[in-house]
Amino acid sequence: MSAASPQPRRPRSGNRRDEAARLAVLHAADDLLAERGFGALTVEAIARRAGVAKQTIYRWWPSKVEILLDTLIEDSGKRLPVPTEQPTAESVRGYLRDFARFLADDPAGKVLLALLAEAQHDPGTAERFHERYLGPRRAQERDMLRRAIVAGEVALDLDPDTTLDAITGPLVYRALTGSPVSPALVDIIADNLLKPRGS
Repeated sequence: MSAASPQPRRPRSGNRRDEAARLAVLHAADDLLAERGFGALTVEAIARRAGVAKQTIYRWWPSKVEILLDTLIEDSGKRLPVPTEQPTAESVRGYLRDFARFLADDPAGKVLLALLAEAQHDPGTAERFHERYLGPRRAQERDMLRRAIVAGEVALDLDPDTTLDAITGPLVYRALTGSPVSPALVDIIADNLLKPRGS
């Protein structure tokens, strides 16, 4: 008698995230950060607001920083995508205007600012923030500028990274200090750093 063929193993689902619970945690973290600030944000509070067990959160995320990073990555990917089509001078400028609005008005922009502030005195947060968000996004932004240069849409007096720092730095500073970031400010900075073709 031949041995029965083995039954296929059922995948283990113990650590698989339930999508509804995952989104509830990310939204709860977003909301509580806006209400209480980074210092008062706790995993316990996130769990209560999301309606999940604290142990569930710790099984999926090791810290509140990782929850906020997931929130930021997901939300900025949807609401502040770096243009992937062939860039024009206007699409680059539009991205910078969107970035200013993101900092000023979007809950995920508040997450970005909170993580920037926390990274100044927590090396672990700084490392994870750069590894998971700042580094990958800067690579996309750098590629956008380089493609715009190759297409003859813009010319730079500085290298792409320094140009991006010079453009975004004032916008982030004003957002961190609670000052308005107007489209006119974005346009003035862009006019001085992103030269039109042929200039």
